[in-house]
Amino acid sequence: MKNIKVLGSGCSNCRATIERIEQRANELHVDVELEKVEEIQEIMRFNVMSTPGVVVDGVLVHAGGVPKPAQIDQWLR
Repeated sequence: MKNIKVLGSGCSNCRATIERIEQRANELHVDVELEKVEEIQEIMRFNVMSTPGVVVDGVLVHAGGVPKPAQIDQWLR
């Protein structure tokens, strides 16, 4: 199971990122533990200056803007 954290304040892009990750995980039949992180200290721990940020298994893989489905597919494989 992959642990995925979406870092951000809850903006529309953050919500869209969560929805897109959930959708792709369901379509690819991949089990994920999806967390929404809104605490500034936790976001800054990953040096994210532009949200949403996406952390997969402890590694920052994306920051700023909603990721494309192809990017998400790579993270889930």
